Amino acid sequence: MSVSNYVVVGGSKGIGAQLVRRLASAADAVTVISRTASEVTTSQNVKHIEADITQDEISPDDLPSVISGLAYCPGSISLGPIRRVDAPSMLADYELNVVGAVKCLQAALNAMKAAEASSMVLFSTVAVGQGLPMHASVAAAKGAVEGLTRALAAELAPKIRVNCIAPSLTDTPLAEKLLANEQKRAAMADRHPLKRIGTPDDVASLAEFLLTKDSSWISGQVIGVDGGMSSLRV
Repeated sequence: MSVSNYVVVGGSKGIGAQLVRRLASAADAVTVISRTASEVTTSQNVKHIEADITQDEISPDDLPSVISGLAYCPGSISLGPIRRVDAPSMLADYELNVVGAVKCLQAALNAMKAAEASSMVLFSTVAVGQGLPMHASVAAAKGAVEGLTRALAAELAPKIRVNCIAPSLTDTPLAEKLLANEQKRAAMADRHPLKRIGTPDDVASLAEFLLTKDSSWISGQVIGVDGGMSSLRV
């Protein structure tokens, strides 16, 4: 009988926390790597590793010996005009979104190869494909995540599948400044063809699907969960 062990990096808040809730209800074990614990990370079959992925090294010895799936959820919303974008902020976005993902995959790689089949899920943003103003730094970093997704999917096939989710604005702590009052929330909702803001579960449900065997013939894809923003004009 196969064992289902999942690792969720950035699983204490927002989309990551909702993904942990979903996985913990069915998986044998979920390991969460994040800077802070939460009510999610105290569940019976959830182990928490306190770490700042931009500062700390992740030891393979701290992870399960067999890993069915790895989700890398940390992200940033660094918005501002190009005249204010500087090298340190761009490097910080790249380190968090791209380098951190590679570090976690390297730590988990042998355990993922030990599984009968394994999957990795990364996260981008609708801004990569849409060219939104004020998004230069984060769109550049997340664009690299999309390239990384395809490169890893090719290199690790057929044993490990790699896919990416590109959400639009989602109601998480990361987006709280953009959704600070009802006027802002209404304006943001109105930008989307489906006329609402995304919820963590809108995104986490797809992440769960991509991590499990239900998506066993999907790899190398960047999939939008964006209320229609990337493809519809209504």
